[in-house]
Amino acid sequence: MLESHSIPDLIDFQAGNGGLTKAVITSPLCAGEVYLHGAHVTHYQPRGMEPVLFMSSKSRFADGKAIRGGVPICFPWFGNLEGRDTAPAHGFARTSAWTVQSTAANDDGSVTITMEMKRGEDPQSFWPHAFRAVHRVTFGSTLKMEFTVHHTGGEPFLFEEALHSYFHVGDVREVAVTGLAGTAYLDKTQAGKEMLQGVAPIKITCETDRVYLDTTADCVIDDPKLNRKITIRKTGSSSTVVWNPWIAKAKAMADFGDEEWPGMLCIETCNVGRSAVKLGPGESHAMIAEVGVTGN
Repeated sequence: MLESHSIPDLIDFQAGNGGLTKAVITSPLCAGEVYLHGAHVTHYQPRGMEPVLFMSSKSRFADGKAIRGGVPICFPWFGNLEGRDTAPAHGFARTSAWTVQSTAANDDGSVTITMEMKRGEDPQSFWPHAFRAVHRVTFGSTLKMEFTVHHTGGEPFLFEEALHSYFHVGDVREVAVTGLAGTAYLDKTQAGKEMLQGVAPIKITCETDRVYLDTTADCVIDDPKLNRKITIRKTGSSSTVVWNPWIAKAKAMADFGDEEWPGMLCIETCNVGRSAVKLGPGESHAMIAEVGVTGN
């Protein structure tokens, strides 16, 4: 069935790591990969540039396991599910099997793959509500990811979501992040204490885990070591997470290399905490992140 979605010389479906199926994009504009396990983008590389996304060499590729790196989808909750200690962290979207709806070669040279996951109402599950989630990813001169949730059940529900993007950087200690000046954030390394970002760019000097509140701003990663800027533009999102595990936490994660932390930084497009989205029956919500890269 996947053969009908292949496009000669542009998109091909192959067995990836752990035997999981992935779509491989090869075009004049870029190279890319997305796994149907989690609808997980694991590679994006504009022609003539370094890879844009970070992937851990220790990542597990197996049913029921989350892939470490790239762009996991966190849904329908972020972090741990309150009151349900046995629920999977960051929801179940990133460990579920997705199906391909369509693929397309676009007039501008980009390639789009659209994937779907849906569930009916199940009162016995961690998430009893009926929904259909669609992830539309366009690989071109930019990487555009559009995650849409459709309410297909009978009662309103509240959900959290994140495109948990891991970016490849030359050295996280040298990068500067702009776009969040003057924004309040919750510092999860200080028990969720609310802080205020100053006017200076964000510099990573220790373990960093922050939820920036009530922000629709674009963010820019200025990376002097790789001589480039990564711009993350977003719509339908009113919170942003900035995360780097630093030394001790990197060593504590089995699926993350002990010395990999200097090469990555997460800037996550999301709606979490007080920005959670409420949908009524028949309603839908779309969240979009578009990633572009320019040389300094």
